[in-house]
Amino acid sequence: MVAEEVRGKGKRGLLRIIFGRTTFFILFMALQIAVLAWIYFWLDDRYQAYGYGAFGLVSAILAIRILNEKQNASFKMAWLVPVLLFPVFGCLFYIFVQLQMETKILAKRIADIRIRTRSYLNQNEAIAAKLMKENRRNANLSRYLSERAGYPVYDKTNFKYYPLGDDFFPDLLEELKAAERFIFLEYFIIQRGVMWDSVLKILEEKAAAGVDVRVLYDGMNSFSNLPHDYPKELEAKGVRCRIFNPIRPAISTSQNNRDHRKILVIDGHTAFTGGVNLADEYINRKVRFGHWKDNAVRLKGEAVKSFTVMFLQMWSVCAFRPEYDFDYGPFLDTGDHFHSPALNMDGYSFPFSDSPLDGEPVGHQVYLDILYQARRYVYIMTPYLILDDDMVTALTYAAKRGVDTVIVMPHIPDKKYAFMLAHSYYPELMEAGVKIYEYLPGFIHSKTFVSDDEKAVVGSINMDFRSQYLNFECAVYIYKNPVIGDIRADFDETLKKCVRMSMESYESLPLMHRFWGRTLRLIAPLM
Repeated sequence: MVAEEVRGKGKRGLLRIIFGRTTFFILFMALQIAVLAWIYFWLDDRYQAYGYGAFGLVSAILAIRILNEKQNASFKMAWLVPVLLFPVFGCLFYIFVQLQMETKILAKRIADIRIRTRSYLNQNEAIAAKLMKENRRNANLSRYLSERAGYPVYDKTNFKYYPLGDDFFPDLLEELKAAERFIFLEYFIIQRGVMWDSVLKILEEKAAAGVDVRVLYDGMNSFSNLPHDYPKELEAKGVRCRIFNPIRPAISTSQNNRDHRKILVIDGHTAFTGGVNLADEYINRKVRFGHWKDNAVRLKGEAVKSFTVMFLQMWSVCAFRPEYDFDYGPFLDTGDHFHSPALNMDGYSFPFSDSPLDGEPVGHQVYLDILYQARRYVYIMTPYLILDDDMVTALTYAAKRGVDTVIVMPHIPDKKYAFMLAHSYYPELMEAGVKIYEYLPGFIHSKTFVSDDEKAVVGSINMDFRSQYLNFECAVYIYKNPVIGDIRADFDETLKKCVRMSMESYESLPLMHRFWGRTLRLIAPLM
């Protein structure tokens, strides 16, 4: 098992080198050096000025274009630095990214499918009107999610919160065993072991019994976790399978956009989401970075419809030929399943998905909305803390106006560079009054907000550029449902196992650790 894990890490590292932006950096920087050497050693003095001037002019033109683009200011700065300081490298890198036709084709395919399936997620106007009477600010957020992301608000959803993957796993198996019509799974990571083998055994049994079972996973698994032909293996067991954005032997920025979502839907009446993937470290059956603190949430009720549509949209996108006219209707009819008096369905739920290809950072905006609307407190769990200026401003402003602003981070990191980057933000956040804690037993993987005992978000969206701008993500925003008390209680229990960070603890970090953390912020959006 240890050897398999080492091989997996090695493959992932090799993958980042071959297909990641490191390759672009090395190739274009080498060209930068070669061109400068050519100008310096082989051109006449009178022509050297023309050579440098030409590159300066191209850099200036691209800089003006970048400044006028509709994108986050942190991304603009990350592009301006290489374009202005290293004209050959920076300009080629920028042009290469902008001319990626594969990314544009994928974006158009997704947009077309969302337009064709929009009618499945029409907003119930009576629910929207009721929310408007209760809280105009949340009604405005609902309008944003409906108009910009395509997801409505619901008022009849039951929630169960799982503070650990260990708690989530038994319920997951029981719900799978109860499936009668269909099971949809969409996960970023699937890895063979106790968790996946247990799930797969049930999926095989259900498929044999006539249940429509479909599995969708991110293409990164094919390189590091699963065999390349794993879909064929599942199909032979009766389980339909597709891969999102398979890794191919070509350098393309589209391979930088991963499906990071975690969605499981059963019969259209039950859904799960959160941070837990289908691998053993998520349920602490395998120890990698100390104790793994993750979470999940189960939904029963009307809001499951949004997760059903999310899955089917991505399933359609991943077909060899896009399934534009696929009928979602049969999967959205749940009969009388939601009329059980045992289900507490108070409050509202806003499930949503976020695409990096539509220019609308939905998850980022939802997090900002919570921070700016918080009155008493806002508590955050996140494995990564790589922030743009908007998020830094929102966090520090919340603390400065007296909101108890708390961030819970891992104490044992999974990625050293991400940990160095996260620590670089500690001083300015703590100086403004933000309280930062690190989870001493190990690694925090939960992606959770809770505020004022009335709102919370549970999903797959980290507090970093990759989650908020580069990956496909999902989450559910919960308003005035009793489960919010359980989420707050999880924070209270977790804080008992944490150490609070201070300026002294930050300054005690190794000098090079702090130096590289601050240096990496220069290119954080492009990593």
